[in-house]
Amino acid sequence: MEVGERQVGRPSRAAAACAVKAHLAVLQGDPLRRAIGEALDEKLGGKERRFAAYAARELSRHQRWLDATAKAKGLPFSSLNLEGDRAIWRYALWRTLKGGADAERALTEIALPGPVRPRSIPDAVIAKHLAVAATAPEPPDPLERAAFLHSFPAWLAQAIAASVGPQALEPVLAALNREPVLMLRARRPVGPLLEALAKEGHQLSVDPSAPGALVQDDEGRAIFDSPAMKQGHLQVMDVGSQALAALCRALPGQTAVDYCAGAGGKTIALADAVGPTGHVEAWDKNPGRLKEARRRTRELSLRQVSFPERPRLASADVVLIDAPCSGTGTLAREPDQKWKLTADKVKTLVSTQRQILGDVAKAVKPGAVVVYGTCSILRDENAAQLDWFLEAHPRFHLDGAPLTVLPHQSAGGGFFGARLIAS
Repeated sequence: MEVGERQVGRPSRAAAACAVKAHLAVLQGDPLRRAIGEALDEKLGGKERRFAAYAARELSRHQRWLDATAKAKGLPFSSLNLEGDRAIWRYALWRTLKGGADAERALTEIALPGPVRPRSIPDAVIAKHLAVAATAPEPPDPLERAAFLHSFPAWLAQAIAASVGPQALEPVLAALNREPVLMLRARRPVGPLLEALAKEGHQLSVDPSAPGALVQDDEGRAIFDSPAMKQGHLQVMDVGSQALAALCRALPGQTAVDYCAGAGGKTIALADAVGPTGHVEAWDKNPGRLKEARRRTRELSLRQVSFPERPRLASADVVLIDAPCSGTGTLAREPDQKWKLTADKVKTLVSTQRQILGDVAKAVKPGAVVVYGTCSILRDENAAQLDWFLEAHPRFHLDGAPLTVLPHQSAGGGFFGARLIAS
């Protein structure tokens, strides 16, 4: 069996076509998640679909390294006129060097007429360059070498190193290139739930990063057909989001505001915490993002959740700000973002975060809890942002040490959280 076949699906010519089409869409500007969804062929089996999605993520993960290796093998990569040619070549190179296939198998999967057209690279040219044993030279500088080997933009590797320290850089970058696991949140007591799931053949383990956080250990997705999932006892949720919701320590009967609610995962967690006697207001600057949150809370009959035009911050006991951020802690799920993110975008995000924090700080009552969090690992969005806030808003104090988790420390990626109390 080829490397990764059991864990990440079954390769095939049709799956390769979907992966290449998705990668081409990413090169043309589409978000990876949407590109994968639109490229997947309904005729594919479940394992083929899983492989296509995995391969598409891998092409973005290793893009810099693949292009440098292509150049070392003599392919005039920069002179290719068609993005489809680049996508096809990256797939062939990834498949042979990181995907566990020999050249013959890789060529079979992308052979003409090929997964995308028009195409200007003949099969013979691909075969010729795959046979060249040359590898790309590694930069001598340790930071540049890490950025190259793990295929990160140099500026981003530098920013991560400045945030996590040079010793943690290699483990962090490696973890961000790791295929993500399925994270779940238990909405019922964990022990009995795990026991029931085990009897059904589902292998899950507890993640210590948050109460009720579970990791699916097997490679299947049958968990979505389990009674626990269908009855709403399980919720798909990254561990960082779970940890932020837990950091709120919302109590039964309290009023909580999910200030950047998005798809509503943390809204559900807060609703579970305050119970039917409490109240949760879910709000987002972009109201369209709340469509999924409305659907999910309606299906779970969470009547304690409302979606006001403006949140009533002055009456809130707890306000959760899962702020818009660079997402650098979760690049394992969306590796295309490391090529779309820029230093200027990070600066803009820092400004947006400060605006949100300032708006909330001015409105909350004395004694209110404000939890600020990101799925970033960059200091500018986390510790530095916290330092700025405490200086700019002296009526707040930090309640306990900030929560900082790096990607190599948790199966669910990296995240940051701080609990602040207004006086």
